[in-house]
Amino acid sequence: MPGQSGEFITLADIAARLGGDVLGDGQTRIARIAALAAARAGDIAFLSNRKYRSQLETTGASAVILPAEAAEAFNGPRIITTNPYAYYARVATLLNPLRINFSGVHPSAVVDSPVPASAAIGPQVCIGRNVTLGENVVIHAGCVIGDDVTLGEGSLLHPNVTIYHACIVGKRAIFHAGAVIGSDGFGFAPDGADWVKIPQLGRVIVGDDVEIGANTAVDRGTLEDTVIGDGCKFDNQVHIAHNCRIGARTVLAGCTGIAGSTTLGEHCIVGGAGMISGHLNLVGGTTISGGSLVMKSIHQPGVYTSVFPLDTHEEWIRNASHIRRLSKLADRVAELEKKLRKQDVEA
Repeated sequence: MPGQSGEFITLADIAARLGGDVLGDGQTRIARIAALAAARAGDIAFLSNRKYRSQLETTGASAVILPAEAAEAFNGPRIITTNPYAYYARVATLLNPLRINFSGVHPSAVVDSPVPASAAIGPQVCIGRNVTLGENVVIHAGCVIGDDVTLGEGSLLHPNVTIYHACIVGKRAIFHAGAVIGSDGFGFAPDGADWVKIPQLGRVIVGDDVEIGANTAVDRGTLEDTVIGDGCKFDNQVHIAHNCRIGARTVLAGCTGIAGSTTLGEHCIVGGAGMISGHLNLVGGTTISGGSLVMKSIHQPGVYTSVFPLDTHEEWIRNASHIRRLSKLADRVAELEKKLRKQDVEA
């Protein structure tokens, strides 16, 4: 029976489209993709973590995606590839193509700019003046596109995305529900007891193949632009402040916050709830563990962690009290070392 996509595809057809080496019956029909433990007839599963290798003996999958070192661990039809996890993602996309159930411009949309015939504009969408839309863009219900925005071809906006005026979005962007691109940065000048709003005159420029999660906000620059590089992937509820520059193919997990005027190099990874202070530079290839606070620039690629280890509350309180006294303890140690050196000299 057909699976997630409603259609079958043979193992040989999958390899012809995505590469990899087929071992066993290439005419095995695949309808769905599944985890090893839950797979059944018609499913293709994958092994990317060796701790699940024993499940190859019991899986009900019709075929499995395997790395070369596990090629003989499964006797049934299989595809051998160097990166089973990435291959699984491509197979899942192949079996579950994006389906858009509407076309043209919905009668309730308010559109003040030309729309390509290939575009799909949903209900209650508002598109301002001088907007440039690429071919095959899909804009779901309730989205707002400000004046002078550019949205590249093949881009997909899920419901209630807002792109403020003059922002530029590259090709094949995917913005999930509630994402806001180009909102004002948090800029206020102190004046006695008052705060004077600083106009945010820059834009947000988003590269190609960028995906931005639900309820994520990317602020426009104050004078210069906020820039998001090609291939960046942001999770839900991420905040990018004004004037930040995020290097290509950087990945930010949920609830990450990056303060203003900070630059991340290419292919950085920030774990969930990572907090990065403003006016810093993180070199490309930097990984920040989830929950870490970054308060200084990082000039050498690597993995950095500032999370206090989880413990019982009582032990945490004890350790925290010791940490508070570390400065005084360091001073005492320095004084003792000074006295010991003096005694050595006198001796």
